[in-house]
Amino acid sequence: MDTIASLFSFITYPVSWVIVQFHTLYGAIFGDDTGWAWGLSIVSLVVLIRICLIPLFVKQIKSTRNMQVLQPKMKAIQERYKSDKQRQSEEMMKLYKETGTNPLSSCLPILAQSPFFFALYHVLSAIASGKTIGVIDQPLLDSARQAHIFGAPLAAKFMDSPAKVEALGASLTDVRVVTAIMIVMMSASQFFTQRQLMTKNVDLTVKTPYMQQQKMLMYIFPLIFAVMGINFPVGVLVYWLTTNVWTMGQQMYVINQNPTPGSKAQNQYLERLLKSVTTHGEVRGRTRRNTVKRIVAKGSDRNDIERKFITGLAKLGLAAQEDGTVTKSDTALAEAEGGSAQKRQQPKRQTKAKRQSGTTQTGAAKETDSTESEAKTSLQKQDAPQDDKPKPAGKPASGSSRQAKSGQRRGPQRPKHPSKK
Repeated sequence: MDTIASLFSFITYPVSWVIVQFHTLYGAIFGDDTGWAWGLSIVSLVVLIRICLIPLFVKQIKSTRNMQVLQPKMKAIQERYKSDKQRQSEEMMKLYKETGTNPLSSCLPILAQSPFFFALYHVLSAIASGKTIGVIDQPLLDSARQAHIFGAPLAAKFMDSPAKVEALGASLTDVRVVTAIMIVMMSASQFFTQRQLMTKNVDLTVKTPYMQQQKMLMYIFPLIFAVMGINFPVGVLVYWLTTNVWTMGQQMYVINQNPTPGSKAQNQYLERLLKSVTTHGEVRGRTRRNTVKRIVAKGSDRNDIERKFITGLAKLGLAAQEDGTVTKSDTALAEAEGGSAQKRQQPKRQTKAKRQSGTTQTGAAKETDSTESEAKTSLQKQDAPQDDKPKPAGKPASGSSRQAKSGQRRGPQRPKHPSKK
């Protein structure tokens, strides 16, 4: 760790300068040699860095959203080239290039923080060794070595020897208890941040390798920080715990205000938005109007959650407009009421015994009808008039010949007109 930290020694001067400036401010309130002054200086350093990284965080959100939009296409590529992994990777990279999406953008905030993190580690290691560094001169060095956070020196580590801890004016038990609690809190905050991202802000209807990767990171990152945390000074633990809490709060804000389409968070957000529109009769806030505007622009490409929201507005007699506002619409109300009134009612499903009994009854009814029709036909033949006169053997009767012809009626025929003979 010391070797890696030395690579970022070029940034130790600005980092130490920022810490000293905040220490001057908090020292006037809590005292120069207190842990509050030095601890809050490190917390303020984190806040300043994270504020400067907000543009990268916005870029991270856009990249994550693009990955969510591309998930159906990624799944299609995966299924199409499931037997050819090389072709699958080539098509994935081609898709990223065409859409301008970078899967590594989600790691930009962490990568950007790394130089400051290792620079702070280098500064605290120098304080623990009793060496001046950056703008921290000997008086500031003595003040930092006397600062304790809940009984643990700022530069002490979990794995330090009892002699080294005693040299810093503390006990090994206090150091290990404080560092263990901070390591657990650091790992728990990291796990919770990743978990709320996976359970609330991800469209789980589509499974892709990206989703599996994020799920693995949810368990791997906390373990990495837990193992590495035993070698971090207390000041670095304060830094990393603060940045994890900042990330967690920032992630919660994004999930509540700008959720991923198709996610559980979007369903909860649109339910709150519909409730607000029901109460006030309008869409309040620019962010909410932009959300409605995006939903209207999608048209037929809306997901089930967005269609449910539009239907909810229609039942209130409101219609979403292209500018993100809502207006009263009798047509929307009539369509919503008509759609609910004309719901198709599915017939009740019959049991197998009832279906078999119904089939048997139908067959018996058909047999009865056929028997009755045959009996009726035989009675008609018996009731037909018979010609009692004997017919000449050589010459068939005219009536018989006419009866033999198809399409002619039976019985005595009407005589022809004399002009037609």
